[in-house]
Amino acid sequence: MTAQPAVPPTLPRYGEASLADLATSLLASLGADGPNPLDLSPASRVCLLIVDGLGWELLRDHQAAAPFLSELATTARPLSAGFPATTVTSLSSLGTGRPPGQHGMLGYQVAVPGQRKLLNALRWDRKVDPVAWQPGSTIFERAVTAGIASFRVAPGAFRGTGLSVAAMRGADYRVADSLGALVAQSAVALKESDRALVMTYYGKLDSTGHSCGCTSDAWRYQLGHVDKLAEQLASALPHGTVLHVTADHGMVDVSPQDRIDVDSTPELCEGVALLGGEPRARHVYARPGAAADVLAAWRETLGARAWVASRDEAITAGWFGEVAEHLMPRIGDVVAAPAGPWAMVATRTEPHESALIGMHGSLTTADQLVPHLVLAET
Repeated sequence: MTAQPAVPPTLPRYGEASLADLATSLLASLGADGPNPLDLSPASRVCLLIVDGLGWELLRDHQAAAPFLSELATTARPLSAGFPATTVTSLSSLGTGRPPGQHGMLGYQVAVPGQRKLLNALRWDRKVDPVAWQPGSTIFERAVTAGIASFRVAPGAFRGTGLSVAAMRGADYRVADSLGALVAQSAVALKESDRALVMTYYGKLDSTGHSCGCTSDAWRYQLGHVDKLAEQLASALPHGTVLHVTADHGMVDVSPQDRIDVDSTPELCEGVALLGGEPRARHVYARPGAAADVLAAWRETLGARAWVASRDEAITAGWFGEVAEHLMPRIGDVVAAPAGPWAMVATRTEPHESALIGMHGSLTTADQLVPHLVLAET
């Protein structure tokens, strides 16, 4: 009998306390129609600071490095990122106010149905129309319809990317390529309108964790810069603004001995047409007629190291929230998520991703739980 993980997965709390719920609640707090599952108080201006890679457990474990954020965390509760716990999916949940199974941005790399290829949603593919891929409205479009000024403040490199167009279109984009510019541009945008939604994004903590590890001195020092960013942003808030701070996912460091190399493990390659996702959240697309055998092989080989489910099992269990029928083919025939600090790398086909130290994506608390910190301007 195949060994199973000792603990159940941490399922996202869609409809209650997920990133998608934060997005809809922010709109509701500004007076737009729609649900307010987080029961946020009314506000005339809202600034949402997204710190890529700032997991709830990481913040809790590094309080000395982030005194300002840690003070806000004393009265806060975490949110669920959603599955996979990765930037593409989480920013799409925040940008659309819908869970992954509804917005369809279902991972770092997913199959383009009927085309025998993967779409890397960070690099995108010019042959794939971002609006056709994710045609649903964004929170920015809904904000503008409700008379709320809508802004994104982020590095210029992300302006007009496939991910930005698919999941976050409709905002007035303000380029900010430094910490100081993030604060200044956010403050200016907030002051331009009586009712405003500003989404400010900072990504260097995540990239530091990937390259150096989230238990490294480099990550801890970078967290100090994040703390100062949040403190300065709070001090720049105009009257009537509420600052919300969250993240898109947590992170764990994966040691070399805890990596299973799919490319050099024949049992994990047999019957596989495409290997999608990323090392801590795999979409495995089987060749025609091979799905059952692939599922059995992945379960047997990974054993207690990962939760391994068929597409139907993962959907029924609620990994992605309610899934629209037309989006189901984007999900792997087999979906695998490590139950501990493991990773399913692919050193030949994904050399860059396989070499990272810090990784994320799974259904552990370290991957899933993100902060939701709130500071109202007084």
